[in-house]
Amino acid sequence: MSQYKDYPADKIAEKLKRVDEFEAKYKPNTTSKGWRKWCTDPEYRKREWQMRQSVANSMNFNKDYR
Repeated sequence: MSQYKDYPADKIAEKLKRVDEFEAKYKPNTTSKGWRKWCTDPEYRKREWQMRQSVANSMNFNKDYR
């Protein structure tokens, strides 16, 4: 996958709802804050996708890393 394609808005809204429920039941923590940022900032989602692509592209499966 070489082109960034954002997640559907309904899936993002569903995840944000789950974050809200979690934070209401417990309290905000670093993970839930990160998920909230991911749900509310499209540029953050794009940068996160680019980072995952870079990691995947940096792997050389034909090399023995031991």
